[in-house]
This record gives sequence, C-alpha cells and structure tokens, in this order.
Amino acid sequence: MYRTTASRLRAVKGGMGHRGLARFVSTSAVATKSTSGSFFSWLTGERSSSVPLDFPLKDIALPPPLPDYVEPGKTRITTLPNGLKIASETSVNPAASIGLYVDCGSIYETPASFGATHLLERMSFKTTTNRSHLRIVREVEAIGGNVTSSVSREHMSYTYDALKTYVPQMVELLVDCVRNPAFLDWEVSEQLQKMSAEISEYSKNPQHVLLEAIHSAGYSGPYANSLLASESAVNRLNSTVLEEFVAENYTASRMVLAASGVEHDELLKYAEPLLSDLPNVPRPSEPKPVYTGGDFRHQGDSGMTHFALAFELLGGWAKEKDSIILTVLQMLMGGGGSFSAGGPGKGMYSRLYLRVLNEHPQIQSFSAFSSIYNHTGLFGIQASTGSDFATNAIDIAVRELISVATPGEVDQVQLDRAKQSTKSAILMNLESRMVASEDIGKQILTYGERKPVEHFLKAVDEVTAKDIASIVQKLLSSPLTMASYGDVLYVPSYDAVSSRFHSK
Repeated sequence: MYRTTASRLRAVKGGMGHRGLARFVSTSAVATKSTSGSFFSWLTGERSSSVPLDFPLKDIALPPPLPDYVEPGKTRITTLPNGLKIASETSVNPAASIGLYVDCGSIYETPASFGATHLLERMSFKTTTNRSHLRIVREVEAIGGNVTSSVSREHMSYTYDALKTYVPQMVELLVDCVRNPAFLDWEVSEQLQKMSAEISEYSKNPQHVLLEAIHSAGYSGPYANSLLASESAVNRLNSTVLEEFVAENYTASRMVLAASGVEHDELLKYAEPLLSDLPNVPRPSEPKPVYTGGDFRHQGDSGMTHFALAFELLGGWAKEKDSIILTVLQMLMGGGGSFSAGGPGKGMYSRLYLRVLNEHPQIQSFSAFSSIYNHTGLFGIQASTGSDFATNAIDIAVRELISVATPGEVDQVQLDRAKQSTKSAILMNLESRMVASEDIGKQILTYGERKPVEHFLKAVDEVTAKDIASIVQKLLSSPLTMASYGDVLYVPSYDAVSSRFHSK
C-alpha cells in the first residue's frame, strides 16, 4: 500500500488526496451594522464607523475564484544517465516537500557496520564539506523550513519542507547534506553518546522491545538486524565506518529525489547538475529474507506481561494483492488500549475491541500489527496484561487469529467497514505533502514507478471475506514467532502456543 514510515503510520500518512477547495467569493452587499457602539464592539474594534469586512475596497483586485475541483497532479519521472531518478507531482499547495530516498536500510549492514544506519540518521544535516552545522540550521530557519530524516530496514530518507518559492535553496542544501557529509570526529562522538542514552531509553519501552525482538527471533540474516545499534556496536562505530558505508551504498541507481508541490522541469533544472556526477554503480542484489520463527523472552522490571505473536507474509510488496489484503485485515482486527486519551470512538467497532477489550478488563492493550517489506512481511497481535492473566491473554490471541482464518467468521458489514477505513486512511495520509513525497520516492524504489492512488483503492474494494480467510491461513502455516517482556513467568512455552495453531 502507500509506503509510509513510519510512521510514523502519525504513522502516518499530496497530490492524490486533495480536498475540494472552497472558492473565494465576494459580494457588493453591505451588511447593516448597529450605530450604537457597545463594550464588545469596542473590544473587537467593530465601531460603527469601521468598514465592513465584506465591503469591496476601491481599486483592490480580488483574486480569481478557485474551481470546485482541481485535477490532481500527475507524477513525472526522469532517469538521469547515471541511473538516479528524479520524480515530482504538482499541487496547489503553497509549500513543497522534497526528499532524497536511498535504497539502504539496516538490512544492508554487515558485522563490521552494525548500527551504521542508526548513526547516519543522527548525523543527518550535520556539518558538510561546504557548510557548518550552524550554517545549515540558520539557512533552514531563514526560510521557515523543516528538515527531517528517518531510517527503516530497507530505506534511508532525508526530507526538506518549505514554501515552494525556495525550491532552489531546498534542493541545493538537501543534496549537499546527503552527498557531502564531513563526519567530523567530535560530531560523531557527540551523537554516539546520545545514541547510548537512546538505546537505554528504548530498552525500557515494551512496544519497541517486542517489535525488534519479533524481527531478531523471527528472521535469520539481514532482516534480523535491529534499527537501533547495540551498545557493542556503539563502541565500534566511527567516522571511517560511516564513510565506507556511504561510499558503498549511496550510489545513483539506489537513489530517488522525489518532490510534492514542485513543477518537474523546475526540479530537474536545479537537481540534475548536482546529482548527475554520482557514480553509476550497478545495483546490488537485495538481501534475501530468511524467516525461521522463534522465541524471545526477557524478564524486565515491569509487573506487567507484554507479548507478541507473529507470522510471516511471504512475498511482501512483491505480492501486492496479498499485502493489500493484509492491510485490510489489520484494519478489520484493529484493537487498541483500554483507555483512549483522545476520547471514545476510534476503532471501537474493530473485532479486537468488541471481542477482547470490551470483554476482558484485565487486558490493558490488545491490537493487530503488521510490518511489510519488499519481499517479506510480518503480521500478528501484541498485547499488555497483568502477569496473572498472561496465559489467558495468549489463548485469546490464538483464538482471534484462528477465528479470522475460519471461512464465514468475518461478516460483510465488518469487512465493508474495514475496507472503507483503509481507503480513508490512504487518502487522508496523502493530504500530507511530506507523506506524498515519501510515497513517490519509496514506490519508485520498490516498483520502479509510482502507481496512482486509484489503483490501490480499487484493490481494496476487491478484497473479499474469502481473501481474508485465505491470507490468514497462509500466515498460520508459517512458523510462529513469539516475544515476551516484563513478568514472563506465566507465559506458556513456545511449543505449547505453536501447537495450538495446528491442533485439529
């Protein structure tokens, strides 16, 4: 589906989802106002002698009214001679988001470079061979811009967001920061210290621990690499490791410059001279996922039990139909926490809310999750509960997964609601120009093109209840991956839980 980091599903998630824009209208009618001024009219400046706000001013030209419907911009792609792709779509938004996306995440790390992508994320927009870090900060501030970076298992992302009148400055600074990092020893040392603090903080976050544990226990090889460097890796990382990693992986054929809200010819004009001299190195074969399943347990200080059960989606985005069905399945199962700070109503009709959270007050959170990559993916349930209810909660998770794998268990009303929610999430995410830019870049890295949003909406509409049961049956046929954290004393054995999915 539309690749969003993150995200930052904020998570997460443009040109393809524009709302109808309200027209500016004017009238020659003058509103009648009271001639007696009250305290409130004085307070708000609405004196009887003031000119009404709807009164047309002499010799002032009004802007032309916008149409009720604006045709979404089409994505245009240009491939430079060295293999680097430049893509963009226009929009009526006064701001633009430009991103440089690299086909290089933690799965490309070797034993010698473990943790390099984590450090690269922290070193983004630091000193380059042309600018000091202070100058970069001042230049971004001067135009009211915003720069961000993120790392996933398959991609590195660098994004610059500002008013579209500053496109030349945005492109030049963005390319400079990605292509010419100085990796000053003192800046690297400073970020390594911050990484150690970050690692310590995340090691106490149950959700983060479970997500990384599911990957490290479920996969053997590159996909087991953590997004967070280990303490031992922090002690080995330095400027030389970063320079070698960037030189090997930041090549033209593995990079896409994508923009939302920028005319393609304008983007090409400024970007091509800055990127055309990148080395034309053949794209290496992508690391292959090796899924094995497994068990992870960590006794933590928490009196709660946090656990996750997951299975592999074979094929990932390479099998697009299966990935879209899985996305609808996640929306169908839903879930969440027993307390919602934002008020009631969010996902309250999902299966896990109705069948689990509403029925078992001992459970604090219970939700479906998925992580989909180019050639593999994970789907499962994660939950938090009191330790004395851990065995029951795991039994409930097993029951819910088996239930959706049973033909006839998912009714059409539930499925239609999940499909509408999925389409709504896609369109609302694409209203963000930063998400639209990221979507363009990552789709091109994955498919070599940017598929229109209508393609995915149509695929969601075509999902049937039979598809849901079939995809869950495929999932449950793969080995179980199980992770638990906190008070794990009452967590059943791996074999006991795994056998539940295959018992007749």
